[in-house]
Amino acid sequence: MESKTARLTILIDPVKKKAFDELCLAQDLTPSQVIRQMIREYLELHHVDYATKTTVKAPKLNKK
Repeated sequence: MESKTARLTILIDPVKKKAFDELCLAQDLTPSQVIRQMIREYLELHHVDYATKTTVKAPKLNKK
């Protein structure tokens, strides 16, 4: 796991943010957990290696 963190700031439509926050809450996940998983999946999709990549695949988030 990563030992250091970096901040990622994004701008998002407030309506989408509210819907995203509510979905995360309903799934007992934080928005940060979901975004980190999305980033890992995106890197995997594009076959990008990085220093802290694990060889064990993380479970995919439920996509409804």
